Amino acid sequence: MAKRIVESFLDDLDGSDAEGTTRFALDGTSYEIDLSGSNREKLEKALAPFITKARAVRADRGTRGRRAGGASARVVSREKSTEIRKWAKAQGLPVSERGRIAATVVEQYEAAH
Repeated sequence: MAKRIVESFLDDLDGSDAEGTTRFALDGTSYEIDLSGSNREKLEKALAPFITKARAVRADRGTRGRRAGGASARVVSREKSTEIRKWAKAQGLPVSERGRIAATVVEQYEAAH
């Protein structure tokens, strides 16, 4: 006896036949949704003004270097680190001579400049 099993996808928005799964990400969270061709076009049209102005980045490979809430860890150049340390000392803030500068100190520096 022969069997034919058919798997079909339904559009998550309107229940029509979906052409496939669309994947996208925002603020470090990846999403996927099954969409028909017309609904995918609507999504692409809605995102187009933002995509044309955005920078493409490689996908993260895990959560290394990520903070809670999806904010990425800041990397400060050596020159900027020196500048931040001088400013912090002048403000009476605790800052080490070497190593990572506390995020709160960097945030205060950026707010002041």
